[in-house]
Amino acid sequence: MGGRHEERSTRPRFWTRPHEGGLLLGLIFAMLAMTPSLIPRTWLFQGLVSGVTAAVGYLLAVVLAWCLNRVPAWRRLVGRVTARVGPRRGGQVWGAVEAVVVVMTVVVLVVSHGWQADVTASMGMPAPGWPAWLLAGPVLVLVAGLFILIGRVLLRTARRIATFLNRRLKVPRVVAPVVAAVVVTLAVVTLVNDVLLARAASAVDAAFALANTEDHAGVVRPEIPERSGSPESLVEWDTIGREGRRFVATGPTPSQLEQASQGDGAALTPIRVYAGLDSAPDAAARAALAVDELERTGAFEREVIVIATTTGSGWVNGDAIEALELMHGGDTAAVATQYSYLPSWLSFLVDRSRAEDEAQALAGALEEAVAALPQEGRPEVLVYGESLGAFGSEQAYTSLADIRANTDGVLWVGPPNASEVWKSLVDRRDPGTPEMRPVYASGLLVRFASDTSQIATPPTAWEDPRVLYLQHASDPIVWWSPGLLLQRPDWAAEDDGTGRGPRMDWWPLVTFWQLTFDLANSKSVPDGNGHNYDALTLDGWVAVAAPDGWDGDDTARVREVMNGD
Repeated sequence: MGGRHEERSTRPRFWTRPHEGGLLLGLIFAMLAMTPSLIPRTWLFQGLVSGVTAAVGYLLAVVLAWCLNRVPAWRRLVGRVTARVGPRRGGQVWGAVEAVVVVMTVVVLVVSHGWQADVTASMGMPAPGWPAWLLAGPVLVLVAGLFILIGRVLLRTARRIATFLNRRLKVPRVVAPVVAAVVVTLAVVTLVNDVLLARAASAVDAAFALANTEDHAGVVRPEIPERSGSPESLVEWDTIGREGRRFVATGPTPSQLEQASQGDGAALTPIRVYAGLDSAPDAAARAALAVDELERTGAFEREVIVIATTTGSGWVNGDAIEALELMHGGDTAAVATQYSYLPSWLSFLVDRSRAEDEAQALAGALEEAVAALPQEGRPEVLVYGESLGAFGSEQAYTSLADIRANTDGVLWVGPPNASEVWKSLVDRRDPGTPEMRPVYASGLLVRFASDTSQIATPPTAWEDPRVLYLQHASDPIVWWSPGLLLQRPDWAAEDDGTGRGPRMDWWPLVTFWQLTFDLANSKSVPDGNGHNYDALTLDGWVAVAAPDGWDGDDTARVREVMNGD
């Protein structure tokens, strides 16, 4: 009996009472994570972000307690307080603390529903339902508990390794825990990177590779020679990829072009060129193929050629290209190449360099082809990129001077915070202008806007070629960065300029996780918010590359065509 009792007592006790300091700091972090951020949250995402941040707070408190316990003065103070309070009263105190934690979590969860209702109302969305919202509480507890349990397992493992090193291998008591911590850390990193992530990446890659071979509903091979993948094309239809096939198979109809051009009969069929990931072996070869395809279609005789850098999946925003095509009566050519078939967020993590290489190769090849043309007969070269496409597109140019020397206008939409040119311009913005609505060099060369009115701000001269960034104050793609962990950004203290919804506050460690989860929901809000810019791209093109004599009536007419009115 005694032996069995002793055996039971030495088993790992993973479900022991939680660390008191960890519980308190975890609660604080969880409550802070319930404050508003850029994008409205569902109950599930609220539970996830609060659970993760609660686990972070718990871990931080445990680490701080461990460090303090290594300070003799702190140990003496704790010993005196413990002796004075006594174990029974101390247990009652911490029992009361745990009860307060539960009550406060429920109270803040209820209050946070009102905060989310304000955010959704500011974007014209329905508020989250009451019964469902309360499910965030159990999700919070489950997520935080899972991470804490994993932490306890790792800690218990490290302690056993340290004991083994000290008793069996005679490693000094001070050194053994350090060695054990290193061993456990390396084991976890190896397990995550070489096993879990590798298998997950392989599965994801296979899934999206398969998706790249499939077609969107209603997509059929184009028969007109102005499109890649047609019978006359140099690019095989099956090699273009899922998003590329949709891009070349769609576009404005002849009747839409006629309506947009006021029926003057001058509209042309827009050229759309696309080289897929399987169309050529590398970025340089795809760029060369795309330029050959432009030559075949007569693109260099068109008024405008636009280089559209794709997102990770190969997607090009057809609405943005269509707006330009309708504005110029179809006298346009759009060219894009694919470098990946993964979603943008995943491509940003693993394919970022490929986005840069692809943009540089295509821009360089097109610049060389245009430079070989007679000066008077050259088309205007415009540059467009959205999201990861904006990031990649920027990499084709080293500076604003390089952009102005090699393009006739640029429209970059929802640029990721890591976009180097964008970041350098925002960091060097005119003194007194906010980060969310920066003004650079009095708006002379480049501008930033979240709506149509801001495009004309400031009301000073804007020289050609024009560069325009479209960026919503509520777009987490634009504002997320690793620096949010410990550094307060300027925009966190700014009014977003819309007068809508509660202002977001910045909290160390917490805000980073709020925006990280916002990334997944950046497209879940109505147009004009988050990472949705469809309604604004027409105004962007009008500002950057309007035909001569263009006015507000022309813009309204094109908008009617695009809206199907």
